Amino acid sequence: MSDITFEIILDHYRNPRNYGELGDATVKVRDSNPLCGDVVEVYLKIGGDGRVEKATFKGRGCAISQAAASMLIESIQNKHVDEIVKLGKQDIFDMLGMEVGPARIKCALLALKALKTAVYGFLGKKMDEEELS
Repeated sequence: MSDITFEIILDHYRNPRNYGELGDATVKVRDSNPLCGDVVEVYLKIGGDGRVEKATFKGRGCAISQAAASMLIESIQNKHVDEIVKLGKQDIFDMLGMEVGPARIKCALLALKALKTAVYGFLGKKMDEEELS
Protein backbone atom coordinates (compact mmCIF):
# COMPACT_ATOMS: atom_id res chain seq x y z
CA MET A 1 0.00 0.00 0.00
CA SER A 2 1.36 3.40 -0.94
CA ASP A 3 1.73 6.22 1.55
CA ILE A 4 -0.98 8.17 -0.27
CA THR A 5 -3.43 5.25 -0.05
CA PHE A 6 -2.64 4.87 3.65
CA GLU A 7 -3.20 8.60 4.24
CA ILE A 8 -6.55 8.56 2.38
CA ILE A 9 -7.77 5.60 4.43
CA LEU A 10 -6.65 7.28 7.67
CA ASP A 11 -8.33 10.53 6.65
CA HIS A 12 -11.67 8.78 6.05
CA TYR A 13 -11.26 6.93 9.35
CA ARG A 14 -10.46 10.08 11.34
CA ASN A 15 -12.83 12.39 9.44
CA PRO A 16 -15.65 10.20 8.11
CA ARG A 17 -17.88 11.77 5.49
CA ASN A 18 -21.67 11.73 5.91
CA TYR A 19 -21.39 10.44 9.47
CA GLY A 20 -24.40 10.37 11.78
CA GLU A 21 -28.00 9.29 12.03
CA LEU A 22 -30.52 10.37 9.42
CA GLY A 23 -33.82 11.05 11.19
CA ASP A 24 -36.00 10.87 8.09
CA ALA A 25 -34.34 7.78 6.61
CA THR A 26 -36.45 5.59 4.36
CA VAL A 27 -34.41 2.56 5.41
CA LYS A 28 -31.86 1.87 8.12
CA VAL A 29 -29.74 -1.27 8.50
CA ARG A 30 -27.26 -2.20 11.22
CA ASP A 31 -24.72 -4.93 10.64
CA SER A 32 -21.68 -6.14 12.52
CA ASN A 33 -18.71 -8.39 12.20
CA PRO A 34 -18.74 -10.53 15.36
CA LEU A 35 -15.20 -11.74 14.70
CA CYS A 36 -13.64 -8.32 15.23
CA GLY A 37 -16.44 -6.18 16.68
CA ASP A 38 -16.85 -3.77 13.75
CA VAL A 39 -20.33 -2.21 13.52
CA VAL A 40 -21.90 -0.16 10.73
CA GLU A 41 -25.35 1.41 10.54
CA VAL A 42 -26.45 2.70 7.13
CA TYR A 43 -29.23 5.27 6.75
CA LEU A 44 -30.78 5.98 3.34
CA LYS A 45 -33.37 8.52 2.28
CA ILE A 46 -34.62 7.27 -1.08
CA GLY A 47 -36.82 9.44 -3.25
CA GLY A 48 -39.83 8.37 -5.26
CA ASP A 49 -37.63 8.11 -8.34
CA GLY A 50 -35.41 5.49 -6.65
CA ARG A 51 -32.47 7.84 -6.16
CA VAL A 52 -30.60 8.16 -2.88
CA GLU A 53 -31.38 11.70 -1.79
CA LYS A 54 -29.16 11.39 1.29
CA ALA A 55 -27.07 8.62 2.79
CA THR A 56 -25.26 8.58 6.11
CA PHE A 57 -23.66 6.00 8.37
CA LYS A 58 -22.58 5.47 11.94
CA GLY A 59 -20.18 2.89 13.20
CA ARG A 60 -17.16 1.85 15.12
CA GLY A 61 -14.33 -0.45 14.33
CA CYS A 62 -11.03 -0.69 12.55
CA ALA A 63 -9.70 1.86 10.07
CA ILE A 64 -10.51 -0.40 7.09
CA SER A 65 -14.19 -0.91 8.01
CA GLN A 66 -14.85 2.73 8.85
CA ALA A 67 -12.89 4.18 5.91
CA ALA A 68 -14.67 1.80 3.52
CA ALA A 69 -18.03 2.90 4.97
CA SER A 70 -17.14 6.57 4.60
CA MET A 71 -15.95 6.15 1.00
CA LEU A 72 -18.91 3.99 0.03
CA ILE A 73 -21.57 6.27 1.51
CA GLU A 74 -19.91 9.28 -0.08
CA SER A 75 -19.93 7.55 -3.47
CA ILE A 76 -23.65 6.68 -3.52
CA GLN A 77 -25.13 10.12 -2.98
CA ASN A 78 -27.77 10.71 -5.69
CA LYS A 79 -27.27 7.24 -7.19
CA HIS A 80 -30.23 5.15 -8.27
CA VAL A 81 -30.90 1.96 -6.30
CA ASP A 82 -30.38 -0.01 -9.55
CA GLU A 83 -26.77 1.23 -9.62
CA ILE A 84 -26.22 0.35 -5.97
CA VAL A 85 -27.32 -3.28 -6.32
CA LYS A 86 -24.61 -3.72 -8.96
CA LEU A 87 -21.80 -2.73 -6.58
CA GLY A 88 -19.44 -5.54 -5.64
CA LYS A 89 -16.38 -6.21 -3.54
CA GLN A 90 -14.00 -5.05 -6.28
CA ASP A 91 -15.66 -1.63 -6.14
CA ILE A 92 -14.74 -1.42 -2.45
CA PHE A 93 -11.17 -2.54 -3.09
CA ASP A 94 -10.92 0.09 -5.84
CA MET A 95 -12.21 2.79 -3.48
CA LEU A 96 -9.71 1.74 -0.83
CA GLY A 97 -6.96 1.64 -3.43
CA MET A 98 -5.74 -1.78 -2.38
CA GLU A 99 -6.49 -5.46 -2.25
CA VAL A 100 -7.48 -6.49 1.23
CA GLY A 101 -5.98 -9.55 2.87
CA PRO A 102 -8.15 -12.49 3.97
CA ALA A 103 -8.22 -11.33 7.60
CA ARG A 104 -9.69 -7.94 6.63
CA ILE A 105 -12.12 -8.79 3.83
CA LYS A 106 -15.16 -8.89 6.14
CA CYS A 107 -14.07 -5.54 7.62
CA ALA A 108 -13.82 -3.94 4.19
CA LEU A 109 -17.14 -5.35 2.97
CA LEU A 110 -19.24 -4.71 6.09
CA ALA A 111 -20.65 -1.38 4.87
CA LEU A 112 -21.36 -2.81 1.42
CA LYS A 113 -23.29 -5.67 2.99
CA ALA A 114 -25.32 -3.27 5.14
CA LEU A 115 -25.94 -0.94 2.20
CA LYS A 116 -27.11 -3.69 -0.11
CA THR A 117 -29.30 -5.18 2.64
CA ALA A 118 -30.91 -1.74 3.02
CA VAL A 119 -31.48 -1.34 -0.72
CA TYR A 120 -32.84 -4.85 -1.13
CA GLY A 121 -35.15 -4.23 1.83
CA PHE A 122 -36.37 -1.05 0.17
CA LEU A 123 -36.99 -2.98 -3.04
CA GLY A 124 -38.79 -5.75 -1.14
CA LYS A 125 -36.23 -8.36 -2.13
CA LYS A 126 -33.86 -10.61 -0.22
CA MET A 127 -30.15 -10.31 -0.83
CA ASP A 128 -28.25 -13.44 -1.79
CA GLU A 129 -24.89 -13.79 0.01
CA GLU A 130 -23.27 -14.14 -3.40
CA GLU A 131 -24.14 -10.49 -4.00
CA LEU A 132 -20.89 -9.54 -2.29
CA SER A 133 -18.70 -11.52 -4.67
